[in-house]
Amino acid sequence: MKERILALTNPLSAAEVGSLWLTYEEKTLIMRILEYFIAKSDEQQSRNILGGLWQELDFYVLQMEKLFEDQGIVKPVGFTKEDVNLESPKLYDNGFDIMFLRILKEVSMGMYTMNMNMAYNDQVMMIYEGLTTITQKIYKLSTLYLLQKGILSLPPKVTMPKTVEFIKNKSYMSGFNPFSKKRALNDIELGIIHHAIESNNIGMQLITGFAQCAEHKDVKHYFVKGMELCKKQIKTFEDILLESNVHFSATSGSTVTTSTVAPFSDKLMMHCIFLLNGFSIVGNSFSIFFTLRNDISMKNALITKDIFLYGQEGIELKIKHGWFEEPPQMEDRSRIIKK
Repeated sequence: MKERILALTNPLSAAEVGSLWLTYEEKTLIMRILEYFIAKSDEQQSRNILGGLWQELDFYVLQMEKLFEDQGIVKPVGFTKEDVNLESPKLYDNGFDIMFLRILKEVSMGMYTMNMNMAYNDQVMMIYEGLTTITQKIYKLSTLYLLQKGILSLPPKVTMPKTVEFIKNKSYMSGFNPFSKKRALNDIELGIIHHAIESNNIGMQLITGFAQCAEHKDVKHYFVKGMELCKKQIKTFEDILLESNVHFSATSGSTVTTSTVAPFSDKLMMHCIFLLNGFSIVGNSFSIFFTLRNDISMKNALITKDIFLYGQEGIELKIKHGWFEEPPQMEDRSRIIKK
């Protein structure tokens, strides 16, 4: 009762309600994915990582539900037990569970940064602070696990710099002229490209599995289209590395089985790709700004356009099938006045 009275005197802002709404949907989605991977894992160390995260996320999902209740806010439907089939066969080989979990934690880190920037309520800030700590811990555990198992490949090694240099002219940024020699990749660009290939390798494995078991034909077609988009990005970035005589080493870390039995609902799989599309657009925007060779920046910009259009198509599909839960919104004053 005390919490409810406090909530009424200290209501959440629209930004906080919106960010909590998105966070609740993401957390319930991740929990359903974790439940499937835990059920199918036959490796104790990976089960410990997956199970530990599930327990910690469950605590914060309950915290958010209580906050919704205290504030008189209807909680989102999110993703429930109906969206996961624990009896379905393995869709991915060992190792993919932690590799994909690592990608999900990258998405979470970006979301918490954005959400914390919009938080003013101490309870909301405490939720994001706790989730951030958990995410960074799981990301580290996942990375160390994958390296230990030989699943994750390190980025290329370089000669360590011995002197400080400054860029002397704008030719450093050139790369379009086919008759002039392009400069070697700098370490920032190399890291960005390696990460892009690594992420798209995992994305291609994920969406291949989704395409195999999707129930609706239009959803299946959408996932196949996503596979081709992943391949296009991987080829684009591999070609840049080959032009620069850089050895490519990132791998997918796993393979998809031949199962066609869906472990997840089409609704869950579509929302998962929706989140990854958003993460890709944000990541590519970062890449465009910090890549100083204009030919690479332009290729990144064109890829970002493709991802955006692909994402819009996915949103239309979600709406068509009634899977896109409408976020809370401000009052439509014009409509109220007319009424």
